[in-house]
Amino acid sequence: MSNLSPKQERFVEEYLVDLNATQAAKRAGYSEKTVNKMGAKLLANTKVSAAIAVARNKISERTEITQDMVVQELAKIGFANMADYMRVGEDGDPFLDFSELTRDQAAALIEVTVEDFKEGRGENARDVRRVKFKLADKKGALVDLGKHLGMFVERKEVSGPNGGAIPVETTGTVPFVLAGHSEVDGEES
Repeated sequence: MSNLSPKQERFVEEYLVDLNATQAAKRAGYSEKTVNKMGAKLLANTKVSAAIAVARNKISERTEITQDMVVQELAKIGFANMADYMRVGEDGDPFLDFSELTRDQAAALIEVTVEDFKEGRGENARDVRRVKFKLADKKGALVDLGKHLGMFVERKEVSGPNGGAIPVETTGTVPFVLAGHSEVDGEES
């Protein structure tokens, strides 16, 4: 990163923390008034974006985590199916069966709760074991996968103050031509 200014180097380091250009610009010491613009401007700077790419590759190598690994883990969550964890008894009631649980299926589990208690009173009391489980956010994983694969494009609507039009500043006259008429001379062109 030696071809960057000290502030740009700091921006690269801070950007890698949360991938938020505005916050990274703020933490790197850029003016509070301009951090929004500076964050975007720094990301557009080819030297800065190249330094970010190099740093991300170093992190990936150091942690030995690849994009493919992350995508595979998201797929385990996104394509988890309740039928992989339950069986149906002869009476038609479902019951949990983790006896043949694979490592991939276990990756989608975020919580398993086992409760042992007595149900009933006196001679009618019986031991009960309640097992609950919770799968990771399937929809979130599928959305992340879709974004990674370019299936979803995020659009942001931009508006001016109080939701109104965006103020536009003109600095000169621009001829306007429409259907053979020129606004400049008012004659057919």
